[in-house]
Amino acid sequence: MTTADLAQPTAHPATQPAAPASGWGNSAPLGLAAFAVTTFMLSMINAKLMPAAITPVVFGVALMYGGIAQLIAGVIQFRTGNTFTGVLFSTFGAFWLSLFAIVQFFLEDIPAAHAGHALGLFLYAFGIFTVWIWLASFRTNVVVVVALAGLAATLFVLGAGNYSGSGLTMEIGGYMGLAVAALAAYLSCAELCEASYKRPVLPLFPLAKH
Repeated sequence: MTTADLAQPTAHPATQPAAPASGWGNSAPLGLAAFAVTTFMLSMINAKLMPAAITPVVFGVALMYGGIAQLIAGVIQFRTGNTFTGVLFSTFGAFWLSLFAIVQFFLEDIPAAHAGHALGLFLYAFGIFTVWIWLASFRTNVVVVVALAGLAATLFVLGAGNYSGSGLTMEIGGYMGLAVAALAAYLSCAELCEASYKRPVLPLFPLAKH
């Protein structure tokens, strides 16, 4: 079962056409790749595997790939009738665009003593969103469910780290983010291989009953 089929979870993947009837291709591999790459880059810094001084490069990627490209992927998912992935990619595209805007334009207006509280609130809010989309994911596949559970936990841990100013908590959140990025990359690769080879290649362990 592919991510593109999430809005129609009772259909068997073997019965799905290579492209939707609308003529649009499956944008899920793009949305997942955009999330995976951007999350990987920021998580490498949060985990202290790369120096914090290079953080600005992440925000360029957050704007163009994690933000704009993922938002476009979400809009295409809506266009092809996939509500779940449309909401997922559009929201996290907006997440990266919001993070870019906050850091570049608005964070300087917040007193330094409260900057961590502001970023913590931002991460907690998207963590809460991730919980409710996770609740809607149990007719997709095991990899999606695990990835969303891990993402929610990561956002809450990073939120706590920012709110408390705990470097250790941020580092733990960074390693959790790397795991989530790996799962998103696996999902993207599975979708892309299925589109290329016209059959499932990497297992996703579908949960929907056919």
